[in-house]
Amino acid sequence: MNILSNYNNNEIVFLIYLLVINLISFSAFMIDKFKARKNGWRISEISLIVLALVGGSIGALLGMIMFKHKTNKTKFSIGIPLILIINKIAELAIFNYFK
Repeated sequence: MNILSNYNNNEIVFLIYLLVINLISFSAFMIDKFKARKNGWRISEISLIVLALVGGSIGALLGMIMFKHKTNKTKFSIGIPLILIINKIAELAIFNYFK
């Protein structure tokens, strides 16, 4: 049985978007952590937060935890989980709109 058969085309596109934006967000936290270790060019904090705001909050939170990156900064340790909650509420609203 195909799992995606339960979703319409708009929902599938949205799910793909969420997957891609979370992979990008996770990768951004990983790259920034490695650049921080080598004192190289960094990804701005606002860019990391915007990635979380546009749907990449799960990737951002996983990146923070896995790479122990930005966990001591309040705007990340509190902000990213709050953005995650807001994102999940928005996602529920979007999925209900597509039904």
